[in-house]
Amino acid sequence: MTPESESEPIRPTAPGGLLFGIYPGSVAGDDTGGLAAGPPDDPARVSHALDVLQGRAGRPFLVRAYTGFKDTTRPGVPHPTETPADAEQYAVRGRRLDLVAQYQSSAGDVDGYCRFLRELVDRYGPVTGTLQVTEEPNITTNPTLDGYYPRVCEAIVQGVAAAKARARELGHTRLRVGFNTTPLFGPGASFVAGLTARGGDAFVAELDYVGLDFFPDVFRPVPAADLAGAVEGLLRHHRDAVLEPAGLGHLPLHITEHGWPTGPGRPAPRQAEVVETLVHVLAAHARELRLSCYTHFALRDADSGDPGLFHRFGLTTDDYTPKPAFGTMRTLVERYSA
Repeated sequence: MTPESESEPIRPTAPGGLLFGIYPGSVAGDDTGGLAAGPPDDPARVSHALDVLQGRAGRPFLVRAYTGFKDTTRPGVPHPTETPADAEQYAVRGRRLDLVAQYQSSAGDVDGYCRFLRELVDRYGPVTGTLQVTEEPNITTNPTLDGYYPRVCEAIVQGVAAAKARARELGHTRLRVGFNTTPLFGPGASFVAGLTARGGDAFVAELDYVGLDFFPDVFRPVPAADLAGAVEGLLRHHRDAVLEPAGLGHLPLHITEHGWPTGPGRPAPRQAEVVETLVHVLAAHARELRLSCYTHFALRDADSGDPGLFHRFGLTTDDYTPKPAFGTMRTLVERYSA
């Protein structure tokens, strides 16, 4: 594949609108440390669905993909994306990867993780728009998430520096590096401030964005009439009570994962309503709260035949039949993106 011109950077804030993206794989983590999976991905159908959602070619659009560092990861060898497989095949028509580099070292091998990040920049730098260092590092109880592993905060601070340094060496000036969390409340709200205290001004200077994974009305029900206000309140809390005290109030906030699963008691039309409500709130407050990116989780169900919560987050079924929310997402991209 021939990378697109290095002179056409993808910016954290798409000019004149939100930067949209989606995770197009099928595998999803669950709340027990396992994975929800089903039929394999169909790259041709994935590509078609991405084309439809993106609309016009060249419109900024992110394709979220996950890869990970473990104690068995060897340096100096290719590091393929774990889900979706061969994700770079979808980074065409102006699309770029939103590459998540998970840190899952039981030995706390931060140096190895930094080598891994540099090698990811070597391999994927030409087609990557955003590189996320770790995934949900504030969650300590689930082994599919990075907060479960020792020295994760050191991995973030040192990993951001390593990735940014390698990107500069290779001239990837458009590559943006950040980290994410889930919503932070109570004592947990100090997690980000703890990172900036550990990394100091040098760490803050290297960050390009902060991400937020959140799923309103999924794990705790929110009445439909209250959803917009709840979303706005949470975003204001994250900006005012989490990022500002940590010295990161100037950075763009990316919604790095958001979705709403269908299934028993979770009708497909309601999924469309939730997506529409949330994106309307983001667009209405984008300038004030420096909200610049929305990435949906996920394109398709892991397994539409399984009624479990984590198997049916898709905008389509597992055979890529669109649910109502697919058309809603397409309309929102057309309306609010650059």
